[in-house]
Amino acid sequence: MKETQMLKGVLDGCVLQIISQKEIYGYELVQELRNQGFENMVGGTVYPLLQKLEKNSLILSQNKPSPDGPDRKYFYLTDQGKAYLEDFWSQWTELVQKVQRLKGE
Repeated sequence: MKETQMLKGVLDGCVLQIISQKEIYGYELVQELRNQGFENMVGGTVYPLLQKLEKNSLILSQNKPSPDGPDRKYFYLTDQGKAYLEDFWSQWTELVQKVQRLKGE
């Protein structure tokens, strides 16, 4: 099984976790995911996800001037996004514990 198939279910939480730590724009987010070990992460995956998260009111965006060219769209967590992220980590912990029990760890 490829990592990308397993990642689909948890990418929302990973992206929200990064956004919760600092305001960030899309390209920077892709680079941060790559730095965290998701080497195959591409904008074509991240940008639609950001649109979905914003549509679902989990994040907000704001255009800010860039020293390097056109404005950048920075993303922030909403209160709803913070609650979603907290629930995500709770569910993640439970899932990991179940899988470890099953494996015999």
